[in-house]
Amino acid sequence: MQHADWHDRVDEVLSKTEVMPVGIVLRRAPGVTRWAQWSWTVSSILPAAAQASWQLLRREGEVAEFHAATLPLELHRSEAEAYRQGLTAEPPCLYVVLRESAEEAAPFEVTLVTASPFEAQDYADSGEELVEKVAMPEGLVAWVRDFTLGHYQEEHFKKRRRDKKDIGLREDGIGDPRIVQQSDVYRSPALTRKGRLQ
Repeated sequence: MQHADWHDRVDEVLSKTEVMPVGIVLRRAPGVTRWAQWSWTVSSILPAAAQASWQLLRREGEVAEFHAATLPLELHRSEAEAYRQGLTAEPPCLYVVLRESAEEAAPFEVTLVTASPFEAQDYADSGEELVEKVAMPEGLVAWVRDFTLGHYQEEHFKKRRRDKKDIGLREDGIGDPRIVQQSDVYRSPALTRKGRLQ
């Protein structure tokens, strides 16, 4: 591959994808039941955030907020339909995927942030992760909307043509008492008991 071709290929891939680092803020409050000491929620998103690992942002009594992690929010051209769907929600949201951790200082591992409600649903269906929905800041809504409008292509309905093949043809041997077939549902039970006809 020529050097110029390689650069064109990289530019093509980059034009299909956009990435922005976003900080995930988790809020810890006293649990509402006696079985859970703490209640955790994703309280906000920080666009273009620096790296962080469970940095305490503020504390009011027993309630605390942590900048738990900064992850790349990736937008892919092939997911434009999903982003479009997500932008119709009121308000538009991001979805944060959390996995429980054994560490007391960092009780959750923040594994993914996505603007696709379809991808979020896949993680929610697995039951292994916790998926939190959080409203997007206005600037982030504009960024996702611009990307989506630039890449979304509505699929036109195409009527499928029927095959001309006759599907009512009999299959050879089905119900024929001269052919031994153990799984023949068309054969009379009486013939099955008698065995093969002579």
